[in-house]
Amino acid sequence: MGVRIGIIIALSTLFSYLHMLYALRGEALSQLQHHVSERSQREQAIFVLAEDNQAFLKKALAERIRALEREDVRARFDRLFVRLPDGTVRNRPELLDGTKEVQGFIPPNVALDAGFLARFMAAHDVLSWNGPVLNLRFKTTYITLAEGAIVGFWPWAPTWTQQLDASFSIAAYEDYPLSLPENNPRRLTTWTGIFLETVSNVWMVSVSTPLDLDGRYVASVGHDVLLGELMSRTINDRLPGAYNILFRDDGQVIAHPELKVEGATTPYNILSAAEQPDLAVSRLGSKENAAHLRGIFDRVKNREPSDTVLELPEYGEFVAVTQLRGPGWYLATVLPKSVVSQPAFVAARYVLLLGILSLLVELAIMYQVLQQQISRPLEALTQATDKVAAGDFKVALDTSRHDELGQLASAFQLMADEVQRREDALRLANEGLEHRVEERTRELKELHAQWLQTARRAGMAEIATNVLHNVGNVLNSVYTSAQVAKERVGEMRLEHVRRVAHMLEERQPDLTTFLTQDERGRHLMPFLDKLGKNLVEDREEIISLLEDVGRYTEHIGDIVKVQQNYARTPRLHEQVSLSELVEDAIRINSAGLTRHQVKVVRHLASLPPVMTDKHKTLMILVNLVSNAKYAMDGVTPSERLLTVKLEHAADRVFINIHDNGMGIAPEMLTRIFQYGFTTREEGHGFGLHSSALAAQEMGGSLTVHSDGLGRGATFTLELPYHPAQAAA
Repeated sequence: MGVRIGIIIALSTLFSYLHMLYALRGEALSQLQHHVSERSQREQAIFVLAEDNQAFLKKALAERIRALEREDVRARFDRLFVRLPDGTVRNRPELLDGTKEVQGFIPPNVALDAGFLARFMAAHDVLSWNGPVLNLRFKTTYITLAEGAIVGFWPWAPTWTQQLDASFSIAAYEDYPLSLPENNPRRLTTWTGIFLETVSNVWMVSVSTPLDLDGRYVASVGHDVLLGELMSRTINDRLPGAYNILFRDDGQVIAHPELKVEGATTPYNILSAAEQPDLAVSRLGSKENAAHLRGIFDRVKNREPSDTVLELPEYGEFVAVTQLRGPGWYLATVLPKSVVSQPAFVAARYVLLLGILSLLVELAIMYQVLQQQISRPLEALTQATDKVAAGDFKVALDTSRHDELGQLASAFQLMADEVQRREDALRLANEGLEHRVEERTRELKELHAQWLQTARRAGMAEIATNVLHNVGNVLNSVYTSAQVAKERVGEMRLEHVRRVAHMLEERQPDLTTFLTQDERGRHLMPFLDKLGKNLVEDREEIISLLEDVGRYTEHIGDIVKVQQNYARTPRLHEQVSLSELVEDAIRINSAGLTRHQVKVVRHLASLPPVMTDKHKTLMILVNLVSNAKYAMDGVTPSERLLTVKLEHAADRVFINIHDNGMGIAPEMLTRIFQYGFTTREEGHGFGLHSSALAAQEMGGSLTVHSDGLGRGATFTLELPYHPAQAAA
């Protein structure tokens, strides 16, 4: 019985292991694919934003060059730049503050004619207007001219151009030849390989977009994207048990957990390292690591475009891969199969151990039951039978039991007592008969002997019959009991073992979800991306205003000043005047409001300063005012009215932005804050989404109300009211 139960436990353990392994493998591969897809969306945001900036700067540079070709910029050029004794032209040292101003460098052999000066000063102007804003996300923004000159905004290297040698040539950098017509006939935005910047000793990558005017290459717009944080995230931010790799399609490795970058001046290339074994050992630690990386690279390169999850049976690994938009880098997450099989093995081991333990406990219980309830009573009955067979009818059996063995013991006891009574009666009869009939002694003795033998035979036969009958009954009962015990053991439920396995299986997904899908981590990059796009929209408004009549000059200066005040890294909570913050949001949109002929009406309650997140609040208000401005495009200019209201009730503050524009259909009210939803052709669909998320992060909410199409809309920002003095 124990062997049969053991076989069942072994088979159950095997099936449980196979089932859990299949389920965990499917779940792990799905999670791996989802992780890589979500990770690529976050990591490629900076590259997509860089290409968007490139398109904007290219357009702005072309327009500025056209404008300055009709002006004489030599006087302004001479006021800012000077030719040094080594023949180069650089910023005047006494006027240059490289942390705030644009730097320039012109090689000795460049002729300073009117066309070149117009292009050079156009590049200077474009970077002066946009460099401080772009510096929030990109540490370097520069423009290279076809003649070999360079203009850039490098606040982190304020004396970079002053330190350059007179023989410096931008042709030595990879992005310059990539912009030449012969190397880039389609005139696309190109990305360089990664490199170590010698001045700052930081790994970065450059993106460049060429600009042609009148069919001639004149300049290139470029960004330097720092890779330190990306490389660190790639190595450290990973799924449990897995690791990430980032590499180009030409074999250049950007990030790898075993790659040693300290002291290295050039990137590691998978293809060229095959011919340099010593380099592979020094950079990756061993030839096996280099061969392993080469195997992953070849498998990724030779995959079908639709294959996002690959299997490497020779290394016992799964690889999920995707390409980042922009540079086209491959982001691969490698998950060893042991990470998937180990939980199934551990769970199966627990199932087996619990099954064996249950089996041992059950066998021990059965042994004790059989020993106490059957073996000992049968042994006592056997000893009593031996005594009766020996002629000793004085036996004592346990007759208190009410089962078959108890009934057998009672019957045997009655039989022994009856035989003992008859034995005593016979003995008394024999003694009396001898005293009364002495004369017939011999006859009586013979008769007595015959009668005694007959009686004994009859008694023995009766005893034997009773014993056989009762023993047969007991044996039937023993057999019946054994069969019942067998059936009960066969029907014994071991579902608790299966429940334990299911419980372990259910807890595994919860732990992984908690570690990898944190709400703040999921929404951080979309929020920052939206913030960068909002800044780009503000910048486009400023450039558009510069092309208008000079009456907006004072407004432009105010907007730049406000943006510089609030474009710094936000603190989570700081003292803020909400009325001033509302005014700043209106001032930031003032140019667009003026251009759209929107009248602004303010109803701002006088409130003491409060503690809140200034940056997020300003971002939400700027978004709402901008959306209200576009919502009134279909209204007659003289009737366009924007009403801003600031109220305080109990422990909450309400900021209402009302417009009398196009309104919102009732079926759209439930979708207005969804990610990607927009009603404008040029919209992105995440402004209101990111604003709603930001309001929730500050403990408030963002809601909308509209009576229908053509009846305007009201957006209400609700925030907790925490006065600054009370908070202090």
